[in-house]
Amino acid sequence: MRSVESYCRLVVSGALLCLPIWAPDAFALRPYDSTDASVAGPGEFELELGPVGYLREGREKSFIAPAVIANFGISGDREIVLEGKLKTLQGDFSEGYRTSLVDTALSLKQVHRRGSLQDGIGPSVASECGILLPTIHGESGAGASCAGIVSQRWSAATVHLNGALVRTREHTWNRFLGVIFEGPYEWAVRPVLEIIAARDTGGLRTNSALVGMIWRSREKLSFDVGVRAARSNDQNIAEIRAGFTWSF
Repeated sequence: MRSVESYCRLVVSGALLCLPIWAPDAFALRPYDSTDASVAGPGEFELELGPVGYLREGREKSFIAPAVIANFGISGDREIVLEGKLKTLQGDFSEGYRTSLVDTALSLKQVHRRGSLQDGIGPSVASECGILLPTIHGESGAGASCAGIVSQRWSAATVHLNGALVRTREHTWNRFLGVIFEGPYEWAVRPVLEIIAARDTGGLRTNSALVGMIWRSREKLSFDVGVRAARSNDQNIAEIRAGFTWSF
């Protein structure tokens, strides 16, 4: 039977080949869990890739490599977003699979008000709604999510506010609120901060904070690094993220 790694390579390769075909006429943004109120331009492909990632959830340690978000811009200030992560457990374990494909989703992002992120005036407003796809050797079933996003850019800082409602694969409801603070956009290297609170009707409560930086190497290429700490009920979570965003 084909390995999970081979399957994931096939899925990602297929996505890269098929996305341009979908266009007739990219719920995350590196290195965050939230996103911004902007989309790729029509016909523009944006690849957000995390080739290096480390996650510790309680006593469980994993490598997240790669984490992929593929965005393809279509007409009407919209983009199609396909994402997933390859998670590999470290150490000894007695049951289950060492490698799994998780956080898989397909969504449509739409800008409803063109504002400061589109070189206009005032806040930019967008939504991102889609389906949580079945995982491989992870959570079974499917779900859905819909988020509202408001972004405002000033000369000194940029702020992105996210509010979302998610129907999880376990058939519970999750409420998500996230805010991103970024340093001056004109800086080649800008500091970033993200704060998140999530509540699940199944009883799960998660609070997290991420600090990091984004280096804009050139107009279409940026590198990022972030360190995230979270508390999910009585479990501590620590994560390191590093990757890049490339548009063409």
